[in-house]
Amino acid sequence: MFLSKEGLLNILEGNRRLTMRVVEAFPEEELFHYTPAEKLRPFAEMIKEIMNIETGYMRGIALSVWEFPDSFAALSTKEALISACEAVRQDTRKLWEEITEETLEAVEKDPFFGPSQSHFERLQYALENEIHHRGQGYIYLRTLGIEPPEFFVR
Repeated sequence: MFLSKEGLLNILEGNRRLTMRVVEAFPEEELFHYTPAEKLRPFAEMIKEIMNIETGYMRGIALSVWEFPDSFAALSTKEALISACEAVRQDTRKLWEEITEETLEAVEKDPFFGPSQSHFERLQYALENEIHHRGQGYIYLRTLGIEPPEFFVR
């Protein structure tokens, strides 16, 4: 069974809704400063990484503009982080209209992380990265004594 372009977008959207519910579950201070172990990053930093990857890949795939700036480093409030996430996803929805299924099948060297892969595989990596970090967010919330959102509600 082949996953269509719209099917992929639906998966990305459902996962992002869940990720945003995890962000919203955090108290603001802990979102930006809490880590359960010294070598780990606060969850807000992981969300900024997710947004940077999404922005870089979507602009690259849709417009052939391959840049990976750290566009969200200055965000320091929960409200600003949520607003930036919404803006990134709005940009993704607009850029999505420029992408064809043939574009998703195109294979190119990844300008950010190395090996050649299709744009579909690139977006799959971005999704897996988001899921990985969202799982960390679940653990952070639990160590804070906060019940995380239900996983199955997208």
